[in-house]
Amino acid sequence: MVLTLPPGDFRAYLFDCDGTIVDSMPLHHRAWCAVLGEWGCEFPEELFYAWGGRPVADIVADLNERHGLAMPVELVLRRQEEHYRRGLPGIAAVPEVLAHIEDAHGRVPFAVVSGSTRASVTTSLLALGLLDRFETLVCAGDYTHPKPDPEGYLIAARRLGVAPTDCLVFEDTDLGVQAATAAGMAAVLVPRPEQRAHV
Repeated sequence: MVLTLPPGDFRAYLFDCDGTIVDSMPLHHRAWCAVLGEWGCEFPEELFYAWGGRPVADIVADLNERHGLAMPVELVLRRQEEHYRRGLPGIAAVPEVLAHIEDAHGRVPFAVVSGSTRASVTTSLLALGLLDRFETLVCAGDYTHPKPDPEGYLIAARRLGVAPTDCLVFEDTDLGVQAATAAGMAAVLVPRPEQRAHV
């Protein structure tokens, strides 16, 4: 499939990472399930995708509340990233997004705005040989309010020196698109893996 962009003369491209640049959501879900299984906690795929873009700390807090657990956030985060890294050798870029990165690189600046940790984003982009394409990374810990709040995207625009209205956002979640819209930015929604397979 071809990812059609909205009309406009955009001066910067801002990307979510997981599920947008990196076709990593299935791997992330498997890593989550492996770790949460240690506490007997289930994380159904539909809920996982519905919560896409949320910080790990928020996800663990909500799962703890739902299941009456007390999973330690830092331990879950560390173990999830360990499981995720083990699967990275088989990771790939989302082809339709990669095509736009290759086409626009050097013409407009790029940023990543992610709910994942800087370590996770850096590891993923390094695995694909794409880290050097991005002028800045805005990751969990760089902002106070997660998506759908626009803070992360506004920080990225400011770092790039580009007005929000001149930015185009690539996102794979409704929360991310809401954040982009709240920032006054145009957005393109990247379909989930199974949706791309049937187009």
